[in-house]
This record gives sequence, structure tokens and C-alpha cells, in this order.
Amino acid sequence: MNYKIINATIVNEGNIFKGTVYIKDGMIADIISLGNETDSDINTNDFIEINAEGKHLLPGVIDDQVHFREPGLTNKGEIYTESKAAVAGGITSYMEMPNTVPQTLTQELLEEKYQLAKEKSLANYSFYMGVSNDNAAEVLKTNTKNVCGIKIFLGASTGNMLVNKLATIEEIFSKTKMLIAVHCEEESIVKSNTELYKAKYGEDIPFEAHSAIRSREACYTSSYFAVQLAKKHNTRLHLFHLSTSDEMNLLDNTIPIEEKHITAEVCVHHLWFSNKDYEEKGAFIKWNPSIKTEEDREALFNAVLNGKIDVIATDHAPHTIEEKQNKYLSAPSGGPLVQHSLVAMLDFQHHYKITLEKIIEMMCHNPARLFRIDKRGYIRKGYHADLVLVDLNSPWKVDKSNILYKCGWSPFEGHTFLSKITHTFVNGNLVYNNGTFNESSRGERLTFNV
Repeated sequence: MNYKIINATIVNEGNIFKGTVYIKDGMIADIISLGNETDSDINTNDFIEINAEGKHLLPGVIDDQVHFREPGLTNKGEIYTESKAAVAGGITSYMEMPNTVPQTLTQELLEEKYQLAKEKSLANYSFYMGVSNDNAAEVLKTNTKNVCGIKIFLGASTGNMLVNKLATIEEIFSKTKMLIAVHCEEESIVKSNTELYKAKYGEDIPFEAHSAIRSREACYTSSYFAVQLAKKHNTRLHLFHLSTSDEMNLLDNTIPIEEKHITAEVCVHHLWFSNKDYEEKGAFIKWNPSIKTEEDREALFNAVLNGKIDVIATDHAPHTIEEKQNKYLSAPSGGPLVQHSLVAMLDFQHHYKITLEKIIEMMCHNPARLFRIDKRGYIRKGYHADLVLVDLNSPWKVDKSNILYKCGWSPFEGHTFLSKITHTFVNGNLVYNNGTFNESSRGERLTFNV
């Protein structure tokens, strides 16, 4: 179907203006500012009209770090359920992690995940090639045109894909032309801190200890190592989910993102929560890397505003509520976020901490620029029609009845968001419309101009 979105307040490329967007054959056919409607030569007879008066039209969010748990961990989440939650949250494209079962360590297993997404995903998709201590030759076969990047766990997390063989790491950093995304926590420091807290508390370690066990030292030591290695080999390095003020000293905001070889991401939960929230939220905000102090949170936000941080994402990583109800040592790290990341950032906008234009830059434009995604991330003529309509003045409360994650819970449960996603288009298909889904719609595999 073709659509004509009229009376929209369009947010794109640092500008906010009133206008009309035409969607034809899955692409953006034209963008006409208010008062210039006669400039379009499109025959509008075959277009379904959507009146967006009072709403803002945004590019679809591109989330560069999610764990949708399929294959092998589908008790926690599935490509279908989590992509459904994503489009309800305004995310039209995602990049998914290799720590599934089996781990994505061969080209064959990687392509099997793409086939699953082709069959099941409501949003556009890409999957990272995973690295182990012994699969460098396989990793180096990865196609730069249709795979988003290589993922290396320099710290252990869900799935235990820790890579600690320096020769493997050096080989990949020195030989690949692809972007390498890294999880940075120094495992020896984490293990040492864990033993200290076990000696003190036994099996009853409080969740408040998570930020001390997965400490700032563990994060900085590992991030510093990755940055130095990238500088040595001139590697395209992307630092996932940074969590400390110290790590901001490793980043540069004087280089255009297209020219940066070292880029960085922050996740919504590290901008929203602090270690003071462990007492109330416990395991439900236990992520790796850990949520740290209010001062760290403020430093991360400042880095978003000053350009040291390049991307805002989720690290969406669901676990069952039964798993999260375990004691500290047994409760897994990670939580669901894709349904609520954009509206969480829009709450910050309501409280004058960030502008709409900056949110769109960090969640839409910059992921497209950093990963060199083909024709996505912007509202531009000739680009794929990945679009989101938002009502900035429509409060709603998160509760069990409206949580779409398969795990059925959210760290935001009980919070009232001030904005609501009303429509989400993926490749010109109206996939989400005020709580109703086009269940037959499927996303497309992302491609890259590398």
C-alpha cells in the first residue's frame, strides 16, 4: 500500500518542520513542507491518507545491540516476539548478538539466523558474526556488504563467549576491514571482586554490590586495551554499552562520525538508572556492564550531548522473571528494553535534558552513518520508508497488560511515560497502528556501503 502522511511535524537532520511525506512501493517518494503541496507531481489518488496533526514524524530507530535469544534460548525471547515489541517502541531495524545456542561462530550458523529473521521478524535485521578463541579464519570470511559487524566479548556475560586468547584478538583486529563491536570488562578483576564479596556475604550478596563487582576499573581496563589495539591496527572499533565517566576520556568528539575509527555507544538503562536504584529494582536492573553511580550517569549524558558518545541503544537482553527472582549469583544479567527505549528518551526531552533533534541524531542518523547502512536512518526521498509517528502528549503507564516482551516484565513497570508511539512503518508497511499489528509483514536484511 502507498501512504500520504499529512500535517506531520517532521524531525529530521537537525530540523523540525510541518509537512507531508509520501510513501510509495516501500520507499519515501517525496517530502513536501507545509504550504508547498503543489510542488509535488505525485498522483495522490492511490495513497491512503493519514492525518498526523499533533504528532511528530521521526525516522525509524536503529538499535545496534539486541539479544533476541533465538535460536536456543527461546524461553526468554524470540525473534518474532521481540521484534514485535521493537516496532511498538519505534525501532524499525536492529542488530542482534551471537551469544545464542548454538553460538554464531560459523558462516553457516550466521546464515541460519538470517533465514529465521526472514521468516519471523517484523523489523529489519542484521546479525553480528561471533568470535571465539579459535575461529579467526571463519570470522575473516564475513561479508562486509550484508553483515553489520564482528562481536568480541572481552568480558564474560550471558552465553560465556569470553575471548581471552591475545593471538586471536590481534589477528582479527589486524586483518579485518569490518567494524568490530566489543563488550569490555576485564574478567580477572570481575572474578577477584566476586570472590571478595562471596567471602563477605556468602551466597547472599546484595544486588547493590553489582556495580562494585563489575567495577569501573574492570570496564576501563578492558576498554583501554581495546582502544589501544584499535589504534595500533587502525581498526574500526565500536565500544558497546559504556558505563563509566573514566571511559569518556578514551573518546574523541573532534572528528566527524564518518571519519572516526573508534566510536562508542551508551544504553538507555545507563542513562536512566543509578546504583541507588538497586535497592528497589534488584535483579531487574542487573546488566553487564553494571549500572554505576549518579556521577557516571551524568558523565554519560554529557558525552551524548557533546559528541563523545555516538549512539544510544538498548542492549535488550530478556530473561524470564523466574530467573530474575534468584539470588545475586544465580540471577542472570540483562533485561528487556526495545519497547520502551524511545519513549524513555522522549521523557528526557520533556524534562529539557535533550532535544528531539539530538535524540534522532543518536538513535537514527548516527547508527546509519556509523554502520554505513544503505538508505536508512533518515527521512529522505529515495530512502526506505522506515518511519515512526509519536504523540508527545499522550501519557501511559507501563504494566503487565501492555508489556509485549515474551518475558512479560520491564524495569520500567509502574512508570508513566509522557509520549506514545502511534504508528510504525517498516519498508513502507504500516506494521504497528495504535496497538494493532500487521502480523503478516516482515522486515528486510540490512545492507551496508562498506
